[in-house]
Amino acid sequence: MEHVTLMIDGLEITADKGMSVLEAALQNNIYIPHLCYHPDLEPYGACRLCMVEVDGRLTISCRVPADDGLIVETDTPAVNQARRVALELLLVNHPLDCLTCAQNNNCELQRAAAYIGVDHGRLGQLRREELSALQDTSNPFFDFDPNKCVLCGICVRTCDELQNIGAIDFSFRGFDTKISTFASKPWVESKCVSCGECVVRCPVGALTSKQVQQPAREVKTVCPYCGVGCGVILGVRGDKIVQVRGDRENPVNRGSLCVKGRFGQSFVNHSDRLTHPLIKENGSFREATWDEALDTVAQKLAQIKSTHGPDSLAALTSAKCTNEENYLMQKLTRAVLGTNNLDHCARL
Repeated sequence: MEHVTLMIDGLEITADKGMSVLEAALQNNIYIPHLCYHPDLEPYGACRLCMVEVDGRLTISCRVPADDGLIVETDTPAVNQARRVALELLLVNHPLDCLTCAQNNNCELQRAAAYIGVDHGRLGQLRREELSALQDTSNPFFDFDPNKCVLCGICVRTCDELQNIGAIDFSFRGFDTKISTFASKPWVESKCVSCGECVVRCPVGALTSKQVQQPAREVKTVCPYCGVGCGVILGVRGDKIVQVRGDRENPVNRGSLCVKGRFGQSFVNHSDRLTHPLIKENGSFREATWDEALDTVAQKLAQIKSTHGPDSLAALTSAKCTNEENYLMQKLTRAVLGTNNLDHCARL
């Protein structure tokens, strides 16, 4: 990997060739405010908060390639003025319910406002209109509040560039511009597949999961839903899973998850989930030990095989099992039960 050397605020830093000035700064722990930038997406340049001076001229840092000898200033009067104007235009009609917002303390607009500073006098002089667009709560897993949307386009680009679905886009024009589905139908009626990739990338509180709780600790593991082996990081609170995010370090999925992996882990704590083996006797179930349950299953299988022959039996394996477990199941079916009646749910 080739490297370039540039100066940011008088500090000589090294960055990978091909990075933008913004990426080079963030890689070296130099914060530049931004809303529409995301490392998974192509540069967009919509929010204008990442304004810097490069070799004496104002420009947005997300679209300028880092190169040898560049001199970048991130904190000059001209830069601060440009950022402040852009920030004020975003804040003037933005809801100020930060304490009750699901993105509180995890909001890029909140972080940028704290860094740039807000002049309440100037903000009060700007024309503020009451936003009253209806929230879309039709999706079973997440909500969309257009009043909190800053039109950064991250959700649109995620759906288009990463998922190749194109379920949402910008609609209308001017002050009426908003993110919507085709014909402004409810999200649940669109071709959205509820993967939640737009939700996890939304920098503000416009797209939020229906169930929002802060975890006490996190556990890195593997999604149990199929044989792909996606890495997940579970947010745990007590003995309950309250949050799920993709593991960006996992080489299989690199942070991406499907709807089941992201929103389907609630079965772990579901009240209907079995916690002990059950044996049915006299029309009702009773709890049993694992040894008793396995002995009962073995006896019943042997009895059916003896009475009706091995082809009266069949086995169905699961994508939730590992490859090794599925291999053992087919060995049991063919070598012990003596039948080739074996199928797998992933074939359907």
